[in-house]
Amino acid sequence: MDLGVTLVAELLALGVVAGFLAGLLGVGGGMMMVPVMTLLLSQRGVPAGPAVKMAIATSMATIMFTSIASVRAHHKLGNVRWDIARRMAPGLVAGGLIAGAGAFAVIKGQALALLFAVFIGYMALQMLVGRQPKPSRQMPGAAGQAAVGGGIGFLSALVGAGGAFMSVPFMTWCNVAPRQAVGTSAALGFPIALASTAGYVISGWGLPGAVPGAVGYLYLPALALVSMASMSLAPVGARTAQRLNLATLKRLFAFLLLALAASMLHRAWAA
Repeated sequence: MDLGVTLVAELLALGVVAGFLAGLLGVGGGMMMVPVMTLLLSQRGVPAGPAVKMAIATSMATIMFTSIASVRAHHKLGNVRWDIARRMAPGLVAGGLIAGAGAFAVIKGQALALLFAVFIGYMALQMLVGRQPKPSRQMPGAAGQAAVGGGIGFLSALVGAGGAFMSVPFMTWCNVAPRQAVGTSAALGFPIALASTAGYVISGWGLPGAVPGAVGYLYLPALALVSMASMSLAPVGARTAQRLNLATLKRLFAFLLLALAASMLHRAWAA
């Protein structure tokens, strides 16, 4: 597969959108990048199975770079709860590494996609109807946050997402302010992406490249182009989030979750 001008333009456009969403909503863009990158690879002759796995692994690898740009912008705005990030990080790393190095190669995605669609659809509806968490509810202790991080890291690695679609609703459910939930989610994206990518490298070691430029599950040209574009737009998204009304930001995230739920239901049905 040649890296033509059209493919370069498509990957750069994908990176621009993913970067803006990363800054605006704490979303690394993986849930959007995976179906788009799968389509781009499939249109250029990559079989469906390898295309999906390459899209998931490459998408997650780009989140390492997107999250750095996003979290720097959110940190300057005072929106990162580093105490939460530190407590969840060990679980995120363990979960991402286990999933990327082992489960990624063997688990089929249909049942998982259905479970995810139901879960994030429910969370989105709760946000839209404005159901408030109990005022007394707080984040769990260090062990509880590490355990939650393990689950988020494991599931995120299986679908190539930075975890915001789970961590933001969870933190807001625990009465973390929406802007802080978004900013902290951006910080959580890096350890998830780093551990998951390491796992993909381990599980894909020795596999023949599906296309020129691929190393195991990673498609390096897409990684470079999407990362470059996304890093340039993440700070713009973060500044936009700071200017938005909190209720508007919450609704935007809820609608994004519903769109992701619909996409995952479609993928499960197609499978």
